[in-house]
Amino acid sequence: QLQLEESGGGEVQAGGSLRLSCVASGFNFGDNRMSWVRKVPGKAPEWVSRISATGASLYEAPSVKGRFTASRDNAKSTMYLQMSSLKPEDTALYYCSSETLGISGKGTQVTVSS
Repeated sequence: QLQLEESGGGEVQAGGSLRLSCVASGFNFGDNRMSWVRKVPGKAPEWVSRISATGASLYEAPSVKGRFTASRDNAKSTMYLQMSSLKPEDTALYYCSSETLGISGKGTQVTVSS
């Protein structure tokens, strides 16, 4: 069964940091490009970051560039999102996704208070 499970969300004050994790199972994680996406109720999902299968290539949305960094450990089938200098507008449900396989996790909530 293809599965993605996120963790690491929580509530943090503006300017703080969090690290999210996404653990994959049921498929060869190291063969797949992965993404982080965030969703705010009433708004369309926003793509945050994409990392290539090897981790050599990394793309970030302009809204998070310089503050968020994705990484991965293929040996652990895990992807990470290091978030720093968090802002209230970063509050959202963050989930990981494989566009190739068409799967996403249930997400982990990040709340940034001012």
